[in-house]
Amino acid sequence: MSRRMTVVFHDDDLYTDLKVEAVRRRLTASEIISEAVTEWLESREDASLLPVIESARAEYKAKGGRSWNEVHQEVKRSIVKRNGKR
Repeated sequence: MSRRMTVVFHDDDLYTDLKVEAVRRRLTASEIISEAVTEWLESREDASLLPVIESARAEYKAKGGRSWNEVHQEVKRSIVKRNGKR
């Protein structure tokens, strides 16, 4: 579904920059604005995950954990051990 919206630019330079970029990228100004709004919304979604990430980090610090390198080495040793038994 296509919807229309009017965007008023109060900054002539911003509007000119948008039009130049649209020509340079062979897109319409509308496509660039749509892309920018999509990226902005996705960044807001990512920002909402920050508390979850911080909570996981805090839990990792509180309970202790192992580095990826340590886990990776353990996996490699297990693979070698398993393959050696064949």
